[in-house]
Amino acid sequence: MSSKKSIREALLDHSTLLVLMGAVTIVGVVVQLVGTPLLKNIYTSFCISLMMVLGLQMFMGNSGILSWTHIGFVGVGAYVSGILSMQPMMKQLGVPNMYPFLVSLHAPIGVAILAGGLVAALLAALISYPLMRLSDAAGVITLFATLIVFHVVMTQWDNVTNGPRTFFGLQEYTTLWVALIAALATMVLAWFFRDSALGLRIRASRDDRYAARAVGIDVVRVRYLTFVLSALVMGLAGGIWAHFITSFSPKAFYIAEMFTLISMLVIGGAGSITGAVTGAVVVTIVREALRQVEAAINNAHVLPFEVFGLTELVLAVFMVAVLIWRPVGVIGAQEARLVRLKATSGGGRPAEADKEV
Repeated sequence: MSSKKSIREALLDHSTLLVLMGAVTIVGVVVQLVGTPLLKNIYTSFCISLMMVLGLQMFMGNSGILSWTHIGFVGVGAYVSGILSMQPMMKQLGVPNMYPFLVSLHAPIGVAILAGGLVAALLAALISYPLMRLSDAAGVITLFATLIVFHVVMTQWDNVTNGPRTFFGLQEYTTLWVALIAALATMVLAWFFRDSALGLRIRASRDDRYAARAVGIDVVRVRYLTFVLSALVMGLAGGIWAHFITSFSPKAFYIAEMFTLISMLVIGGAGSITGAVTGAVVVTIVREALRQVEAAINNAHVLPFEVFGLTELVLAVFMVAVLIWRPVGVIGAQEARLVRLKATSGGGRPAEADKEV
């Protein structure tokens, strides 16, 4: 096989990654060049959400286990990166009861974000091994209970998080370019994880864990390693998000926000990278449109009461409709690929096309 043909085959094998990265990049460049400040903020937020959804897809999509815990790792990454990157004087002002040794810590923002991801991964490594022994309803309930533990710790540990009050004083670091590069890097990681030995093994355990055990796959171990890797991604996303929003409280890492991430994955299709990206795009557009509608209704005073929760209501109904109509999501387990054409020897029209579409 010639080197030229090998390159072409490699490009076709990874055409999903090229298509998705190309589309996200092109839109990002256009928004940066001609978009309004509001549109730039929306697209930056979308890129961060895409990073979170892909991190969630790495575990939930490949293992088949619904995880409510992952938003907690976003919170860990946000608080750790915030504490490390803030100036000591700002820490004393924003969190009066912070431990003295934390007040004295300071690191560049990039290092702080990386540390947030590593701490999230370390925490996942410490708590998740027994959780990965559970499946079906028991696994979902346990992971949901773990989210509640995260939330209680964040709201009560005021020496670190400032309790239920706002944690503020972070430097603004995350621009559209930073968020875009982070989202593209996460896309690459999720794609190569999908085809790695670990990715293949955890999908085998998802499809039939008893058969997977029969052929020698350690189901608990592959779930555990995948969970830790996805927690690393969520922690990094939390740090990037924290330095975009610059102030937040524990309620930003609880049920409502996790529901949004799950809806993105469920609507698009948890079984594929394309589904995760599609779900993030659809939910972001719907959510922003509904926010504008809600604001317009309230500002026009067309109703005798204020409208709140319209976004969550419509999103929930939309997700229920998708699950009834297509339980695997809009995209399902399919990936967007370039068509591979095989030319005839006579130079006429292609003899056949692969099933990749």
